[in-house]
Amino acid sequence: MKIHILVIHGPNLNLLGQRETSVYGTDSLEKINTLIEKEAEEHGFEVSTFQSNYEGALVEAIQEARGKYDFIIINPAAYTHTSVALRDAILAVNIPTIEVHLSNIYKREKFRHKSYISGVAIGQICGFGVQSYLLAIKAIAEIIKQKKETEE
Repeated sequence: MKIHILVIHGPNLNLLGQRETSVYGTDSLEKINTLIEKEAEEHGFEVSTFQSNYEGALVEAIQEARGKYDFIIINPAAYTHTSVALRDAILAVNIPTIEVHLSNIYKREKFRHKSYISGVAIGQICGFGVQSYLLAIKAIAEIIKQKKETEE
């Protein structure tokens, strides 16, 4: 059975490589997506990526994932700290979700320390730059491996 992963990028991530490179690095979103696809392929996963600056579009992407994807990796960006709607959408679809951030949100401004998503995610990975996404894929591989071992 092929594992399908939806990777969702939140607002302003379309400007990666151009904005605040000291915080977010110099890789473009296109390059990050290529690295994500390569990592997923190494594990035999299929991955789709989606980016929007609009909260409603992100909610719709999560809702439309039901029945199509086995896992969601989401970088909600600024909506991490404000969006009950994203939190509720993740709860509604009941798809295991990993929250990721390029920067360590706990070493930044105090308002960034609160995540509405972490309480409904199976885990959170932050502060490792592009590796945060790749570590999320590796975590999914480990989750699947452990589940298979438990079922045997």
